[in-house]
Amino acid sequence: MNAQNNPSALSAYFMAEVSDKNETHTLSVLVDNEPGVLARVIGLFSGRGYNIDSLTVSETEHEKHLSRITIVTTGTPMVIEQIRHQLDRLVPVHRVTDLTVEAQLASQDKPLERELALVKVAGTGEKRLEALRLGDAFRATVIDATTEHFVFEITGRTSKIEQFISIMKPLGLVEVSRTGVAAVQRGPEGL
Repeated sequence: MNAQNNPSALSAYFMAEVSDKNETHTLSVLVDNEPGVLARVIGLFSGRGYNIDSLTVSETEHEKHLSRITIVTTGTPMVIEQIRHQLDRLVPVHRVTDLTVEAQLASQDKPLERELALVKVAGTGEKRLEALRLGDAFRATVIDATTEHFVFEITGRTSKIEQFISIMKPLGLVEVSRTGVAAVQRGPEGL
């Protein structure tokens, strides 16, 4: 009996379900805090044509001189896995964790992700009052104000920030500054 007549004789490689659908993943990369590391990580993405949707970097373990790079990227599951493996091979990289996959394996919705944005809005009259009411509804804090403008500080998931910015556009949005996503996995374990 040949493989065409016997499905169990087929290679498991070809039986695996492959998804071509793009997914957004949050990667946490623990690296040595030294000059040039960020450039090498970014070079890996740009050299292969991968896009970075969000990027944040900060030293997190001062005694060990380690930094955490949080990258949000989009691609097929195969591309995301390829990115993860290529990051893992870089010399100053200690660990690469796909927080999105870790959350799925733990039967959780998503990793804990937050972003901060400063949103400047200019306006007077009814538009100004409406912007302040909406800011309150989104739990945004006014951190600077004059009679002509104010600046909101808002934190939350990226979708919340996007929605707030979208609502502020017709009310006099002037500019936006965003931090990018900071993320950790749920539960008691760390990286």
